[in-house]
Amino acid sequence: MQGQQQQQAYDRGITIFSPDGRLYQVEYAREAVKRGTASIGVRTKDGVVLAVDKRVPSPLLEDSSVEKIHKADNHVGIASAGHVADARQLIDFARRQTQVNQLRYGEPIGVETLTKEVTDHIQQYTQVGGARPFGVALIVGGIDNGEPRLFETDPSGTPYEWKALAVGSDRGELQEYLEENYDEEADLDGGIALALDALASVNEGSLLPNEVGLATIDVESESFEQFDHDKIESHLEENDLLDDGEDDEPEE
Repeated sequence: MQGQQQQQAYDRGITIFSPDGRLYQVEYAREAVKRGTASIGVRTKDGVVLAVDKRVPSPLLEDSSVEKIHKADNHVGIASAGHVADARQLIDFARRQTQVNQLRYGEPIGVETLTKEVTDHIQQYTQVGGARPFGVALIVGGIDNGEPRLFETDPSGTPYEWKALAVGSDRGELQEYLEENYDEEADLDGGIALALDALASVNEGSLLPNEVGLATIDVESESFEQFDHDKIESHLEENDLLDDGEDDEPEE
């Protein structure tokens, strides 16, 4: 009982380390990320792929209003998992940083530089009283001088660079799938296929186009492209992942 009371005391303060060196509120923020639907990033030789599970909870909800992929700049896209409102705050911050860099230096911001600007901002909310950490993880993908780059932001404010990663629910299973099937020589279509295959592996082997988000940033044009419903459906059909939506007939 005394141990539980002691832990609860450290729960109340984001600025206080527990005796074993933990910040409980940051750990709870990571748990919030795990409760969000999955997002995947894949780096290929031809560009970066971002894919997300949008999972629409009701047929009355407009699926276009579920936003998990965002354009930060012409050459940078961001996918999120966790609290959507927190993600929007960080993406707005990232967009401001891209504009500041363009106005100040007359050139697009580097993907790594942008990621570290965002994680520096996140980190401030782990050591300021009266605030809480951001309950979201971001996947930041883009092109730096013709080179694809892919980063993750953690609620602690730590950036990581990846070849392929998943954040959100089912991260363990998705990451294992990516590790087993990732090919460094794959082209952009191969990256799209891998990301969709990974999402399907935790969704009974098939996906609905309105419940998937997909975007790429390719090396040739260095531009962000978010796919519409028809293009997503085409890729799902091409990879034999399209859910026909037909349920089993009910028994009489």
